[in-house]
Amino acid sequence: MTRPGLPKLIATDLDGTLVRSDNTVSAYTHGVLDRVRAAGIPVVGATGRGPRLTELTRNDIRAADFLVMAGGGRVVDQSDPAGPVVLRDERLPAEVLARILADLEAAVGPLTVMVEASDEHDAPLWGDYHPSWPYPDRFEARTRAECLSTDVIKAFARTADHQVDELLGVARRIVPAEVATLTQAGLGFVEICPPGADKATGLAVVAQTLGVDPGDVLVFGDQPNDLPMFEWAGWARVAVSNAHPAVRAAADEVTLRNDDDGVAVYLDRLLSR
Repeated sequence: MTRPGLPKLIATDLDGTLVRSDNTVSAYTHGVLDRVRAAGIPVVGATGRGPRLTELTRNDIRAADFLVMAGGGRVVDQSDPAGPVVLRDERLPAEVLARILADLEAAVGPLTVMVEASDEHDAPLWGDYHPSWPYPDRFEARTRAECLSTDVIKAFARTADHQVDELLGVARRIVPAEVATLTQAGLGFVEICPPGADKATGLAVVAQTLGVDPGDVLVFGDQPNDLPMFEWAGWARVAVSNAHPAVRAAADEVTLRNDDDGVAVYLDRLLSR
């Protein structure tokens, strides 16, 4: 349940939570987050976006002192006057990903696979294009062998025969947690990340850096990849009303949907009480 007073750290997911359906963040939301920082509460952007989208991410959450990216695999401290400091950078070995994909395809049939391999600005994903992918401008068709030629930040997989939550359930039965972290972020693809890399472990790096207890952390989210930080944070777990049913079920509270600035409305009320 929500604790009295104010949290000592606030983390929010971006797409579907802070960012609206038209891919914008309102001036009202930016203003409220500035007030949060002015109140002495550090702000964290916690997103599945990889480091190749750092510039976009910084623009969407300008008040962020830290970024937890790639679903937890990359953590960046932006508060250092000398410039951003990378606190965590996890990769999934190519040979491990190859075994995972082989095991999955043996169970569910052919997969559409993309990998995120580069952290350069606006670098494309590699692999098999699928028309459901919402960002075709950041994609480069490559063979499976080319995709498996290097360690990756994360991989994405889908099949025409399984809904994403069903495929995630199958994948988790096949792939041990110590081999890879599996989740989904509302894009129709199962995401395959390095073992131990999720938003909770990424946020834990931030909390340890700041000396903040998980019980003093407030988090916002909308998709299953937010569930680890919902389980980890103790001040309050808040879902936007457009959230996945599993996230709503795990939340202490539900705020307005992302398109109605639900995160900012909640924080505005929190700061004003």
